[in-house]
Amino acid sequence: MRRTLTVAITILMIFLFIMPVYAGVPMDTVQANVNKVLDVLRDTKLKGESAKEIKKKKLRTIYEQMFDDVELSKRTLGRNWNSLSVPQRQEFVILFRQVLEKAYIDKILAYTNEKIVYERETMISGAQAEIQTKVITASKEIPITYKVILKGGSWKVYDVVVENISLVLNYRTQFNDILAKNKPEELLDILRKKVKGQQ
Repeated sequence: MRRTLTVAITILMIFLFIMPVYAGVPMDTVQANVNKVLDVLRDTKLKGESAKEIKKKKLRTIYEQMFDDVELSKRTLGRNWNSLSVPQRQEFVILFRQVLEKAYIDKILAYTNEKIVYERETMISGAQAEIQTKVITASKEIPITYKVILKGGSWKVYDVVVENISLVLNYRTQFNDILAKNKPEELLDILRKKVKGQQ
């Protein structure tokens, strides 16, 4: 009986010791990547229009480290992911990333030193977590939640929720509407035109 109790206490102590370290990894990962973005945006050597492309290149590198493009694409298409062939999926992943860049890069570059607060980490499962943050501006607070998944030993973002609007669900609604009336190739063609600035 005493041996069983000792083993139980030992396991509990190990669990309590490990848990805070493990639970902090998703938030630490998100914070580290966001800080890298902020370092680029705040770099005094990268001021003015001439440095814009250099900033974009640096931000693309961080994006690749931070986001899981395939997971983001699969969740955005939902059940429609299975209706695309393997080559179509590969092209969709590339095009969707480019569409997101065109939609959001200028907003990111317009950052003017707002404060970011990391509020809470919620473990959804052993391989999924949500990181609640908020951006504090002069006039308001903007809640932003990063949804992350553990892939290949690294925590990657697969969705971002800004003021209760999910990036994944927002685009899924648009793409579902298109695919309800059109074939996957036509969706890809729409995305190709968006990337080229024709839509």
